[in-house]
Amino acid sequence: MPRYEFRCRTCDDTFEVSRPMAESSAPADCPVGHSDTVKLLSAVAVGGTSSAPAPSGGGCCGGGGCC
Repeated sequence: MPRYEFRCRTCDDTFEVSRPMAESSAPADCPVGHSDTVKLLSAVAVGGTSSAPAPSGGGCCGGGGCC
């Protein structure tokens, strides 16, 4: 289940809530009970490996990327 990060504007506490994606935009009270909270944008970390080779050649510098 996805976790969403919120910040309480009253006590400045940051907390996480686990909920289904269908409820991602629903408001959340802070652990102390304040209702003036804002959902934070979170960076997504994706890990793993790939068996596909990295692209080579091309690009403006011949290294597969742009300068």
